[in-house]
Amino acid sequence: MTQYSALRGRLILLATILIASGGAATTVRAQGVLAQPGAAASPRNPLAIAAANVGVHQCLAMISALAGIGVRDASNSDVLLDWDRRRPDKAPVFSLLGLEHANGNAAMSVAATPEADGSCSVAAEHIAFDHRICKQIAQKDLQGYQMTQLLPHMAVYTRAQEPGSSISLIDAPPGCLTIRRFVKFSVPATGAAVGGAAP
Repeated sequence: MTQYSALRGRLILLATILIASGGAATTVRAQGVLAQPGAAASPRNPLAIAAANVGVHQCLAMISALAGIGVRDASNSDVLLDWDRRRPDKAPVFSLLGLEHANGNAAMSVAATPEADGSCSVAAEHIAFDHRICKQIAQKDLQGYQMTQLLPHMAVYTRAQEPGSSISLIDAPPGCLTIRRFVKFSVPATGAAVGGAAP
């Protein structure tokens, strides 16, 4: 199965992830544009583990949900993490996940900034190489998306019903570099939806 073969009509996926926090479970809905199609559950979320270990609490639910989508079908994954050692729970957290998949490797960045009102602003990007050319991906998998041509070799695709989400296609012969991006500001730290409702 190619990376985008199952994306048509269901780019937003409701993913319910239970994250233990202070003895309670927090249900977070996350943005499926970051997920590999048909991904199975992953037994390990290295970013969630690392963030918790260094003292991140306010943004942990969002970080864990977004990273959990990225690692869902990975056979192996590991993480680089940057955080403020003096204020681990009150400063931005930046990370880069390395992902090994059966159909190709990928990388994913996840960043979170705790806000003064207790919410979090988050950004995530999933970066992978598709052996198909970009035009073929766009014609087959991104029908109904609005295209913006940033550069002659780079186009960005968005849909109104998926605010904060985009898919960028960059010509990289013999294939295409794909960047799936999700950004959301001021997400409540608990019981919040990271992504929109399913269509």
